[in-house]
Amino acid sequence: MNETFKVMEERSSVRLYQKDKEIPNETLHKILEMAGKAPSAWNLQHWRFIVVTSQEQKEKLFPIAYNQKHVLDASAVVIVLGDTEADKVAAEVFEKAPEEARTILLKNINSAYSQGRAIGEREALKNASLGAMQLMLAAKAAGVDSCPMTGFDHAAIVPALGIPERFIPVMMITLGYADGPAKPTDRFDINRLIMHEKYEEKR
Repeated sequence: MNETFKVMEERSSVRLYQKDKEIPNETLHKILEMAGKAPSAWNLQHWRFIVVTSQEQKEKLFPIAYNQKHVLDASAVVIVLGDTEADKVAAEVFEKAPEEARTILLKNINSAYSQGRAIGEREALKNASLGAMQLMLAAKAAGVDSCPMTGFDHAAIVPALGIPERFIPVMMITLGYADGPAKPTDRFDINRLIMHEKYEEKR
């Protein structure tokens, strides 16, 4: 448990990377594998990861990311997508479940998603964000630094990377090795953020 806390404590948003230091393929693959073990509603695993490592593709992303330089300098840029039609994989996910349980689960999932795209988008955003956070923690555990980015042109990235309508871009994450310490950030005292039993205003 102490090692897990240490990773969480040391993870920070890094924007300055060693430009010529690449993440080994096996390390990058392991990070993504661990990200895929994040929890998700009904285990539908709403995330998909577009991994960009070529300089040509990074340069295409650069203006889409509002010219944030760490997109160019990072070893890899991961675009986390959310599946708005995750119900379509439900039958595969529960293929080996007992028939009675499978029938009930599929009915519930289909009922939820039949309410329209807004439900699918909400679930895509929530669940893909769980995958994104797990990806960053896995990266830090592997000695790789990261920076989550929601500040990019969400409309422009769709045609640039050929993203189908089914998926929405949730987050862009740069990965690499820090070129110096990350800028420290202040955090609220946790007691300000904790409430017991019901909501209470705190300052």
